[in-house]
Amino acid sequence: QVQLVESGGGLVQAGGSLRLSCAASGRTFSTRTFSTYSMGWFRQAPGKEREFVASISWSGGNIYYRDSVKGRFSISRDNAKNTVYLQMNSLFPEDTAVYYCNTVRFGTTDPMDDWGKGTLVTVSS
Repeated sequence: QVQLVESGGGLVQAGGSLRLSCAASGRTFSTRTFSTYSMGWFRQAPGKEREFVASISWSGGNIYYRDSVKGRFSISRDNAKNTVYLQMNSLFPEDTAVYYCNTVRFGTTDPMDDWGKGTLVTVSS
């Protein structure tokens, strides 16, 4: 099993910034072949389905964003800490959602493991 713990959410005004963190652990995670998966962020707004936000490969050489966050969000990772980050700038009220991280099958936006509890981001207008 892989355990995923997200943190860093909160209430922020439109135009503000937040930095989310996700710590991954577990025997399955530590023994998985790194090149076969990326780490990603997803979000679920009230009343909507969960959607892909961004992903980053193990090497950091493959990074993808959904169009609506390009230029505003930046994903990064610290492999030594098994942690992935999401820097969110110029936030809009429509970015309000519960944000989740997960492992992502390489080359896709498909999550691979069970979801953590997520972290709530609320952007006020």
